[in-house]
Amino acid sequence: MREPPFCVMGGKGLRGAGRLPIVGACRADGMRAKTDTVLETKNVKSAGKLLAVLECFSSVDKRLSVGEIARRTDLPRSTAHRLIMALKEIGFLEQDRSRDEYRLGIKLFELGSIVLNNMDLHREAPPFIDALTAATRESVHLCVFDGLRMVFVERSTGGRSGENNATITMEASPCHCTGVGKAALAFQPPIVIERVIALGLSAYTRNTITDPDRLRAELATIRERGYAFDRGEIEIDRNCVAAPIRDSSGKVFAAMSCTGPAGRMPPERLEELAPIVVNHADSISWRLGWRRDDAEEKPRRRARSTRTPAPAI
Repeated sequence: MREPPFCVMGGKGLRGAGRLPIVGACRADGMRAKTDTVLETKNVKSAGKLLAVLECFSSVDKRLSVGEIARRTDLPRSTAHRLIMALKEIGFLEQDRSRDEYRLGIKLFELGSIVLNNMDLHREAPPFIDALTAATRESVHLCVFDGLRMVFVERSTGGRSGENNATITMEASPCHCTGVGKAALAFQPPIVIERVIALGLSAYTRNTITDPDRLRAELATIRERGYAFDRGEIEIDRNCVAAPIRDSSGKVFAAMSCTGPAGRMPPERLEELAPIVVNHADSISWRLGWRRDDAEEKPRRRARSTRTPAPAI
């Protein structure tokens, strides 16, 4: 009977003590690879649980207890507590001294600020935000789409709303009832739109769109005309008009809006401001490398006013 082939280990001879049958060695390698895969899968799941804990917090839910986090993540209380302690250890969560509650840590703000400062959008947008504020004399918001919500990255409360004050806020807002949210969501793939709808369309005012079919129809209209309205859908006494911002590939990843009191921004003024907002949003997209082709030009003609909009700088 022939001996199985051998591999040489540690420089031993063909029949030395360091020999391992190739079959056995391959089996050992396969077991190690399988173990590594299992460990990687567990690590990914653990990271997902940590992220789920962080996503429990919002501008509304600023402080949460262990029990509340456990319920929201559908995790055992002991597991939730272990994850919270891990996040606290690295500065992602902080504990409220006066009560057994936790809030997002300053470390996240530091990392978020680094991300924003490294974004081309953050470098290119400020002049256009200032120009739009001056042209409309209303507040201007700049937001980034994170896949589910809109994250405010800059806000200017100039004009009649107050002194110019551009700040980084990094608070999230829903997509289905805000101008910036609908302006960005309308140009996402259907799978992304359906994922946002699946989260639930909560009612903030009597004007909020809560019916999925109605929202889909609204998004189709926005795609056709190139801009979105918020008519008292998240705050009953505030209206806004928003337009999408594209990266160099043409993908919509952000939006900017002009917003003000409903009494000062009735539907007819929203229509007047729409081409101005589109002009400035397109100017930011242009600075980011996007170039509009002829196919995109036709739908946008509806957004152009007969009067000349304030030029974007």
